Amino acid sequence: MFGPSENGTPIDWAVSSAPVGYPAAESAMQARASAIAEAAARELIWLLEHPPLYTAGTSAKMSDLLKPDQFPVYQTGRGGQLTYHGPGQRVAYAMLDLKHRKPDVRAFVFELEAWLIDALAELGVAAERRDGRVGLWVARGGQEQKIAAIGIRISRWVSYHGISLNVAPELSHYDGIVPCGISEHGVTSLADLGCETNMTIVDAVLRRQFEAHFGVTKDAATPVP
Repeated sequence: MFGPSENGTPIDWAVSSAPVGYPAAESAMQARASAIAEAAARELIWLLEHPPLYTAGTSAKMSDLLKPDQFPVYQTGRGGQLTYHGPGQRVAYAMLDLKHRKPDVRAFVFELEAWLIDALAELGVAAERRDGRVGLWVARGGQEQKIAAIGIRISRWVSYHGISLNVAPELSHYDGIVPCGISEHGVTSLADLGCETNMTIVDAVLRRQFEAHFGVTKDAATPVP
């Protein structure tokens, strides 16, 4: 486990109550990551929802955008391909200083996955990694469906972007893309799996399991009011 930062400072934990537009969120992330790199701000986990939109990571193939007029499409600097964000999906942007933890990108992604696996287990869902496929998967009726995505960017050993967990989004909105370039597997959500929960419960579980993997958190203001 990554555990607490070597400097022992709590990680700021912020939750936006209203949907946040993607350009504003990305700008705020970049600014905060720069400030963290300069030791001018604390690390931050920022939980939010976006309005319906698609984002294209650095490996995206625009031929995987099946319905280009359905929702806004944003080019972004995170790793990965095309994905969907929207109401009912919990996005957690992670701005963490790997210099004071472990400057190893592969190990960091593994730990993000472990955080989500443990959180989903607490919610009653068995999620697993799959070789060659980023994100977390649920075996269901002889098929595998994706329940969480991971896409990060590292600048000066500070991470930003992060994870998205499908709590109760409109799954048909994924029809406008080939999610993460994978057409042979579907997507699912906690609601689709029959998990009786809500965003407040999910947030509490995410925070508890995050602290087990990365260290103590402290309530903080959101980067975008």
